[in-house]
Amino acid sequence: MSDRHTLENNKRQIIDRFSQKSDITAFSQLALTLIPYGIFWYLAIVSWPVSGLLTLLCGVFITLFLLRIFVLMHECGHNALFATCRYNKIAGFLLGVLCGMPQYVWSKNHDFHHANNGNWERYRGPLGTLTREEYTALSPRKQRLYHMTRNIFFAPVGGFLYLIFNPRYTWIKGSILLWSSVLKQKMATPGLPVASIIRDFKCRYWKNEKEYWHMTGNNIVLLSLWALMSIAVGPALFFTIYLLTLSIAGAGGIILFAVQHNFEGSWAADDKNWCYHRAAVEGTSFLLLPTWLNWFTANIAYHHIHHLSARIPNYRLAACHQEYEYLFADVTRIKLRHIPAALKNNIWDVDHQRITTI
Repeated sequence: MSDRHTLENNKRQIIDRFSQKSDITAFSQLALTLIPYGIFWYLAIVSWPVSGLLTLLCGVFITLFLLRIFVLMHECGHNALFATCRYNKIAGFLLGVLCGMPQYVWSKNHDFHHANNGNWERYRGPLGTLTREEYTALSPRKQRLYHMTRNIFFAPVGGFLYLIFNPRYTWIKGSILLWSSVLKQKMATPGLPVASIIRDFKCRYWKNEKEYWHMTGNNIVLLSLWALMSIAVGPALFFTIYLLTLSIAGAGGIILFAVQHNFEGSWAADDKNWCYHRAAVEGTSFLLLPTWLNWFTANIAYHHIHHLSARIPNYRLAACHQEYEYLFADVTRIKLRHIPAALKNNIWDVDHQRITTI
């Protein structure tokens, strides 16, 4: 019997053994993340009149803690950080504010990725990977643009768009469309309830009313924090630190999530040939990171375990891998120095069911 079939047969046992969550562990992880994050923000602000280099050093740590905040937010979306579901919702919202992402809406989109991991006909990854035929059909200028936007040096721009610009832009634009629709319909039919109009409103930026109100809550709290911090320390200093650290943290997140599926030979099926368990083993990588970086990324490097079951919390991923390592012999290992090369694999070869370079 192949390792993959053994894995399928033992999946329930593995999940039952390692999916237990602890509120105490989760609270300690939050404390060890948010307290230092706040301290480094304070040090970055007070060190600015003394030394720009000290502020820069603090910014490095702020960036690393933001990366951890994002991964913990992602885990709350899976209800995998706390044992208590309500704590995951509260923590997820707060962590989403800190990293600029409406957590509930993001987690629903991310669930689609998990449900279709390895099925590139349904989900093309964070880089929007093209098929070989689609790429060939592009003009030379668009081909150059395709490669440029997937270059590792472009990642901070992607981080800015992903965590800072898009969540604000889509909420503002969608809100304008929503409330314009409310106004028009109320003028046409005064007796029509506003709640009914909001409930029936369709928008590409959210799937239902609940998602819109989560986006609204995230943006109102975040914009209020922007205003308070600007008043407290000055908008120039605050936004310089904030925009740089969050953009670079976003870049790190995009790179990490991308190379866990975009690497040479990554198995990439279509609807007809897709297999969830094969995708976890052959279409998901294991990043070999130093211990300190595994901590700052909340063990997301054990991505093959995470895609075996998102119910397994980050603080049990490593132990799960170590106990069942013999089942993951076929999982591709990627070291830090291999990441730039892995990111160049941004073409889906449909005929050979794999991700490759052009």
